[in-house]
Amino acid sequence: MNKDELSIGEISKPRFEFRSFGQNFENAGKRMARLSMPVPEKVWERQSDEIYILSRTNDINNTKIRDGKMDIKTFVKEVDGLEQWNPLMKGEFPMPASVLRDEVFPAFMVSIPDIKKEVITYEEFIDMINAHPDLQAVKVHKQRFGYMVNDTICETGSVLINGARLETINSQSTEIEDIKKTIRDIKLEGVENINYLQAIKRVIGMIDKPLAN
Repeated sequence: MNKDELSIGEISKPRFEFRSFGQNFENAGKRMARLSMPVPEKVWERQSDEIYILSRTNDINNTKIRDGKMDIKTFVKEVDGLEQWNPLMKGEFPMPASVLRDEVFPAFMVSIPDIKKEVITYEEFIDMINAHPDLQAVKVHKQRFGYMVNDTICETGSVLINGARLETINSQSTEIEDIKKTIRDIKLEGVENINYLQAIKRVIGMIDKPLAN
């Protein structure tokens, strides 16, 4: 069977992903850079500021906001320790109250606040999140460096979670065996797969568990 060709920075069918967070992935990052094939200049380095919405009652829907646009992905399955996520919802602020009631707050798996207005601004939405006992908005700044190893889309990155600095490393593909080979090649076998939801919750104390290192 022919494999789907992945293009870094482009959308393909849902991928499987290995990612981890910790204080130091220097050696693995150097190996990733040396093993990488050339990649487009637009992914050499990327920076972004995002808001993640964390729910105490939900670990399967990942919600982030960037440039006034909301993106929710949902966990599909885990295979050999690798996670697959699919898009669940995309929206933009100002946002209809009906979308918040019918799609957004149900994805958080929490009680739905009494929304009196028909259209909600980004600022009003964040006020709702801050007032909710089971939700928390977290500021995340990402500085990411893109690579391509064994036909998998890879990155290393420096991440600020409410100002706390972490390192992350990642390999994703539609092909599980390619990711597993990449993990072996950069010598990260046995390192815990930690997604953004889990990493942020550990940093802010919503989960009592350490990161990979």
